[in-house]
Amino acid sequence: MKISKKIYINALLCLVLLGVSSCSDFLTEENESEYTQDNYFQTREQAESAINTLYASLRFVSDGSGTYGESPFMMLEFATGLCNTEVGQSQFNNAYRNLTANSEDAYALNWWQNSYRAIANANLAIARIPEIDMAQTDKDNLVGQAKFIRAFYYFHLVRLFGDVPLILEPVDASSELLYPARSPQQEVYNAIVTDLKDVENSGLPFTDESGRVGLGAAKTLLSSVYLTMAGYPLQAGDNYYKLAADKAKEVIDSKKYSLFTDYDNLHDPNINNTGEIIFQNQYLIGFATSGLTAWMLPRSRGISQFSDEYGALYPTQQFIDAHETGDKRLEEQEFYFTEYPSIDNPDEMVDFSATYIYKYFDEDAVLRTAQSSLGWKFFRYAEVLLTYAEAGFEAYGPTTEVLAAINEIRDRANLPLYDASITEEDIWKERFYELSFENKYWFDMARRRKALNLSTGSFENFVGHQFSYGPTLTDKYLLFPIPQREINNNKQLTQNPGW
Repeated sequence: MKISKKIYINALLCLVLLGVSSCSDFLTEENESEYTQDNYFQTREQAESAINTLYASLRFVSDGSGTYGESPFMMLEFATGLCNTEVGQSQFNNAYRNLTANSEDAYALNWWQNSYRAIANANLAIARIPEIDMAQTDKDNLVGQAKFIRAFYYFHLVRLFGDVPLILEPVDASSELLYPARSPQQEVYNAIVTDLKDVENSGLPFTDESGRVGLGAAKTLLSSVYLTMAGYPLQAGDNYYKLAADKAKEVIDSKKYSLFTDYDNLHDPNINNTGEIIFQNQYLIGFATSGLTAWMLPRSRGISQFSDEYGALYPTQQFIDAHETGDKRLEEQEFYFTEYPSIDNPDEMVDFSATYIYKYFDEDAVLRTAQSSLGWKFFRYAEVLLTYAEAGFEAYGPTTEVLAAINEIRDRANLPLYDASITEEDIWKERFYELSFENKYWFDMARRRKALNLSTGSFENFVGHQFSYGPTLTDKYLLFPIPQREINNNKQLTQNPGW
């Protein structure tokens, strides 16, 4: 990886900075020509703008990648074998769907570069904000937010790529970290945990409806980190299941979150950062517009005001057929849909001849504006319940509280409730269906080394798992490729096995 002065010294300053009131405010123009990392962090306003820039960075996950019908989140979905696409020219979607990707993959480069750019900005904020003349409580709050973002990105990097460079300080042209080597995964996880524990002690509120990080988001992320550490590749031991369960229980016991009674609330752009939604990225029509709805619409069926209905990603029929009978999530216009009225003639129903994802359906954008502010949900309360159920089952067995957590999900889906005869795979399946197409399942596959066989309904080994349409997973796909461009620029980097 070529860590240049442009990225690691001026990355923060070369971005247009966000306004100070919230992370979804309009951008404010500033004269950046005279700023350096030494003289920029002088005022509270500059510190808050720096933190807002970190929140703005989160949009890359669900923004377009520069290629038609492609977005970084799709990499993690196509690699599970659960997706179809109607966009033949989407090279990288098709490469992961067919397991023919290589180290020139633009998706891996997108994840790598955007993550390290945000980490560089976070490092600057963490180092410089304490020097500003402002109240200590405000410093702690802002640094806490920066440490959350740094931990968030490193958690993605270490799971996607394995050993990755661990950079926890600003880098200049004379730094030894200008061309870093990969750090062992254990060191990266230790740094993530340290950052998140610092966040817990930073004085942040438990929730923040503006979209900023609260303690609830930090504890949710930490529970997911512990759950991952308990599994592969670290296999840190049963104590980490206990840590994951106990941290998720702190979120549950706070009573600050609850499941929506209506699935529609999950994709209502007017409902943000409240209720079931713990942490998401932010969009604002007129400044930063979300493409989630358009990408998920069936291709060119004429059911929306969008000029492009992409058909970029939709589930395989085998995935749909594997659901339990009576699952409310499978009912029309809950998590999925199979038909919709024509935009030109509302009395004419357009049959898609397949099932498409309704989780990201912005009705107002579809029917009226062709513009959406629908954000990507990184964490919602349903995941906390499922993390507690899985980790709690491993740590404590099928306790009343473990059953209550998973049955809250089951009850909303109108499915029979579990009793003490519940199995590990029952819990895995509930997570599989509830968090479908939310960038969770590939990570679950990798940390368990297991994948669900849709035909048998049982989990089998990751290596050797055959997708319903033919390709078979090898151990190569337990990690994604280190971008070849980064290896070419930094000779200390090595490639992952098989790539």
